[in-house]
Amino acid sequence: MWIVFQEDLIFITLNNIIMALKGAIVVDTEKCKGCGICESNCPTKTIGISTEVNGKGYPFAYMANPDACTGCTNCATVCPDSVITVYRVKI
Repeated sequence: MWIVFQEDLIFITLNNIIMALKGAIVVDTEKCKGCGICESNCPTKTIGISTEVNGKGYPFAYMANPDACTGCTNCATVCPDSVITVYRVKI
């Protein structure tokens, strides 16, 4: 199996079949504290911190540049509150 990152897609080859994947994230905005760790660890600069606040008064992470997401899962891995879910879609 080979995994190749190119621009905003991930290409995976398995048994001579090539699949392209796009990513998307869902943030539980009510639990996010806006620490920014996900934003600084996103290699494609997909994530931003909102200027709005949640019910607890914290700004929250959101997909500022959704077309750039590759679904790498860096954001979910580093989130101290585990409020990010990453999805990958074959295209």
